[in-house]
Amino acid sequence: MLEAAAAEFGERGYEAASIRSIARRAQVDPSLVHHYFDDKSALVAEVVAVPLRPDRIVQGALDGPVEELGARLLRAVLAAWDNPKVRPAATTALRSVIGQGPAARMLREFLRREIMLRLATRLGDAGDAELRAELAASQVVGVIMVRYVLAFEPIASLPEDEIVARVAPALQWHLTGTGPILDSALAQAQNSAHDE
Repeated sequence: MLEAAAAEFGERGYEAASIRSIARRAQVDPSLVHHYFDDKSALVAEVVAVPLRPDRIVQGALDGPVEELGARLLRAVLAAWDNPKVRPAATTALRSVIGQGPAARMLREFLRREIMLRLATRLGDAGDAELRAELAASQVVGVIMVRYVLAFEPIASLPEDEIVARVAPALQWHLTGTGPILDSALAQAQNSAHDE
């Protein structure tokens, strides 16, 4: 089934591949695929050997007030990546997303659908919810790259609370467009743009 799933995701992409098409390629009943994998996101995580489930991390962070989503999301991501059993394989998976080829495309589609779109949905009817979710994701991926992949000091060894204190306000601003310090900065930037 995993070979069939890899081929299906590689040829059709995460979005277009379905449990049925994977089962058909593997010559098994779709119920057998569902028996081993809860859903398509679980299957793609197994295919690319992602040791953590970004969709579950995000889903857990979505519960609670949206005004605290940035800090919850960042804490959840840091907790997952701080697990020494997870980090090496997660780093490899992240590097593959940056690359080219069918596996990279599949993983990017998976992350877009299972993370960015979930975040955008949680943000509500704001016309720019998808943009806000992508900006927030870029902030989180930047922290992951600098802290875990590139291991730049002092960020690599900063305590979680300090990273959250420094990054969560910007992350929250991306998500909701609010935050005391950043609201002021945005107002200044908008005033400067109008003055020109």
